[in-house]
Amino acid sequence: MPPPHPPEFRRRAIELAREVDEDGNRKHPVAELARSLKISESCLRNWLADDAVETGDKPGLTRAEREELVRLRRENRVLKAERDLLSRAAAFFAQENVLPPR
Repeated sequence: MPPPHPPEFRRRAIELAREVDEDGNRKHPVAELARSLKISESCLRNWLADDAVETGDKPGLTRAEREELVRLRRENRVLKAERDLLSRAAAFFAQENVLPPR
């Protein structure tokens, strides 16, 4: 897999792809722009779609929201494991008569 393109390259490619002329038509068609930048058309279209979500033009999770969701899911798994461990420990000690007789 090739190394990822630098963020500045992506940002500039997105800017070029979004440029429009006076009539509202794109100055650079996505296919031609992708060829001239030596990237695949689908790559550029993915960048455009991701940018539309990041800017709020299209519904979806932003990068920050996805990272937070991953972090929260990981934290949730850890908390569930800790809860299960404590539950098993409580059940074990409840079975054992660990308190001294009166």
